[in-house]
Amino acid sequence: MSTRLIKAPISISFDIVKEDEKESYEREYHQLSESDDDPIGQWLKMAKARGETAESDPVLLKLMVELHRKIDNLEQIVKNEKPKRLQLKNIQMIESIGFENFKLKDEVLEKGKLYYGRIEMPVHPKRDVGIFFKAEDKNLAKIFKMHDRDIKEWSSYVVARERVMIREMREKS
Repeated sequence: MSTRLIKAPISISFDIVKEDEKESYEREYHQLSESDDDPIGQWLKMAKARGETAESDPVLLKLMVELHRKIDNLEQIVKNEKPKRLQLKNIQMIESIGFENFKLKDEVLEKGKLYYGRIEMPVHPKRDVGIFFKAEDKNLAKIFKMHDRDIKEWSSYVVARERVMIREMREKS
């Protein structure tokens, strides 16, 4: 069975999952998916639950929340605070992506091994996505575990890249 992949200019930081370090990878994986659980995210959830946002424009509300998060980010930069992230040994360019797979530019994977990685998704708002993946060969990986929201963003990104590729092929014709 062949895997259909589309060219994509993104990178990944990753490391082999060692049994004694598995818990720390799991912890970061869950922390990355809970990025909505910051103070402004909690406030918004509570306001929605109380029905206080029923008459608000959802797009405008989302933009305001993202602006608040950006200000929080700038405040962290000014205070020289950095989010605590695991030090992952490898940083590689992803050559191409599919709905369940991706292919690295270089052959650095060990077939059959489980890896944990972070991908900085080029979507709005920009954020890191935690994934677990297994090496199918030296540079082809199968996504093993990804949060539901991240799967939706990943799939949307795959489709967007495919559209770009189709447009480029039409322009060449």
